[in-house]
Amino acid sequence: MQSKPFATGSSIGSTRRRDPAQPPGHQVRSPIMQRPVIAVEIPLVGDERHKNWAKVVHDVDPSKASGWAYVGDFIATGGVQDVASGSVVLVYGERGSRTNPQIEARVFTVNPDATLSQHGEAKGRAWARTLRDTVERLLSDDLPTHMEWQPDVEMFSDEALATELMRRGWSVTRPEEEQT
Repeated sequence: MQSKPFATGSSIGSTRRRDPAQPPGHQVRSPIMQRPVIAVEIPLVGDERHKNWAKVVHDVDPSKASGWAYVGDFIATGGVQDVASGSVVLVYGERGSRTNPQIEARVFTVNPDATLSQHGEAKGRAWARTLRDTVERLLSDDLPTHMEWQPDVEMFSDEALATELMRRGWSVTRPEEEQT
């Protein structure tokens, strides 16, 4: 019997959201330029000695009530991962004894400022169905992917701002000094 290779995926550039008008399983790929990739700390839920995982969720299969309902790419827990801004992240973990593990799962969204916002938590064997509606709502929401203009930019020098704009591909010229 041949073993299937373990499929690992990266959330970079593969951010998909389900259109409610489309059937489950129909996925739309969003360009990476619209969703910047951010280094974010993915928490470890439960005990590191037991089963734990995290997934960037792209779609939910409503015909399933288990963890298999969540379609997406696995990422590591307990460290920094590169994830697209606005992504929905599901983190699962177990604590307790091996014979009687206590299941815990949490749902987060990735903010443009490299933080996570928790939107739901479930414990016990019904965790997947408990969180399914929350995840579906988050996937259909228009989550922020870019930080808005902040007045804190005034503390930077003109040269620093011009350098950053040129790094992003803009042509920058210094305005003519006003004659008084």
